[in-house]
Amino acid sequence: MLKKDFISLADFSKSDLDNIIKLALKLKKRPFNKKLNNKQIALIFQKNSTRTRVSFEVGINQMGGKAIILNSSEMQLGRGETISDTAKVLSRYLDAIMIRANEHNDLIELAKHASIPVINGLTNFNHPCQILADLLTLYEKKGNITKQKICYIGDGNNICNSWLNAADKFKFKISLALKKGYYPDKILLDNLKKQNLVEIYSNPKLAAKNSDLITTDCFVSMGDKNAKARLATFKDFKINKEIMQQAKKDALFMHCLPAHRGEEVDAEIIDGKQSVVFDEAENRLHIQKAIMSFLIK
Repeated sequence: MLKKDFISLADFSKSDLDNIIKLALKLKKRPFNKKLNNKQIALIFQKNSTRTRVSFEVGINQMGGKAIILNSSEMQLGRGETISDTAKVLSRYLDAIMIRANEHNDLIELAKHASIPVINGLTNFNHPCQILADLLTLYEKKGNITKQKICYIGDGNNICNSWLNAADKFKFKISLALKKGYYPDKILLDNLKKQNLVEIYSNPKLAAKNSDLITTDCFVSMGDKNAKARLATFKDFKINKEIMQQAKKDALFMHCLPAHRGEEVDAEIIDGKQSVVFDEAENRLHIQKAIMSFLIK
């Protein structure tokens, strides 16, 4: 049987993604099982992590498996040894690998040469685990995902790319408030334009109109040396009361966390009644357990 990796939402059918979401809902109600009994899963971190590390490790523990934490400083991945050799060696020891990688190409190379499932815990190109957790949260709060209008405001980064993948799979409308020079992947964007599923604005208030969900990400990524310039560029994109008022009255606010209150979102919004950021964060645990259950046989 061919192994299946979790690299991008684009690699899965809507039916598969629906099934993963349904499985996550079941696992949320009954968190403990033996699905990963005697399974050894490596969690590789080239980037620091809070939610990814804890949610994966707890999820593996709850399903009877063993998590092996590997930081890039503690191993030879891409440094003293080729990624392909590392993939082949780890495949002899383990049942699956999750990697939080700096470069998307490192993930692709690892998955190409591994004979066991590889899960994308984040790359500079996309973050599918996060967005599938967001979709699980949206389903719990709103019901039918396809009927929702999503508004993403901010940098066209890995989170934005994954939202575009999700819009393609679930066929919901997405509006983007973007700055020139900070657009998401052109291929993903052009695909949604052809389907009339995306609208692009330079004014976040216009993008937010009649939305069911407003979401954003940090304007300054981890280790970014151009923090001041980025904050100046996106200063009028901060999610505030005026922007939220453009959305539907029952609209939700999401953020993948960590959040910088006062930069990409006002404290009164992220800590307010419309915010579901901690439900969203919790759902990382449940959706990742479902992903592992789906992939690891």
